Amino acid sequence: MSGHSKWATTKHKKANIDAKRSKLFARMIKNIEVAARTGTGGGDPEGNPTLYDAIQKAKRNSVPADNIERARKRGGGEEAGGADWQNITYEGYGPSGVAVLIECLTDNKNRAAMEVRTALTRNNGSLADPNSVAYMFDRKGVVLLPKNDISEDDVLMAVLDAGAEDVNDAGDSFEIVTEPGDLVAVRTALQEAGYEYDSAEASFVPSVSVPLDADGARKVFRLIDALEDCDDVQNVYANFDVSDEVLAEIEE
Repeated sequence: MSGHSKWATTKHKKANIDAKRSKLFARMIKNIEVAARTGTGGGDPEGNPTLYDAIQKAKRNSVPADNIERARKRGGGEEAGGADWQNITYEGYGPSGVAVLIECLTDNKNRAAMEVRTALTRNNGSLADPNSVAYMFDRKGVVLLPKNDISEDDVLMAVLDAGAEDVNDAGDSFEIVTEPGDLVAVRTALQEAGYEYDSAEASFVPSVSVPLDADGARKVFRLIDALEDCDDVQNVYANFDVSDEVLAEIEE
């Protein structure tokens, strides 16, 4: 998972300064609206942990406060105009046999399916049958914590009793993995320890990873970029691993 996390962290930084910023904002606004509509506690972030985390992530990515508030109100029913978003997960294969899970939030299933299929086939990938890929991933809570001057031992001390399963080095961040039900306790433990985390959300973590060389990594990254360019795609998970050396070669 470490290679995937380091790559995702690097991409996340670049996304804040490139043309994909508006797509990033749109995804976060959707997440807020859906969390307010479907999460426990409705539109109240204090009683709805999923909504709280969606709002915090949006704030840390500089989504305007009025956009956040309007999405919360639409989702919570305080304001009209919310779309009927549906969750759909597609499964596929990418270059080098990498398994891919694609989470969509859409108001048009046919459009989402066509966009995902097109992105896969144009980038040496293919759609897979339901449940042919999902078994290679486990649903986990994942918290990304910037390192700053924090040591791995500091993080472990803060989160171990809260239910954290693992702490991984993800380059400039620590990736803290939990069971989904322990996610709120772990991020609360970090807050109480005075640590500002970047994101806390349910995620899919691969149980088996495919190591990639530079050529394979470039192809897989192109596929994931194409999938993330689809308006209905919220998250893309893939079971690749890239070494520090391969990442450095690609970033040259």
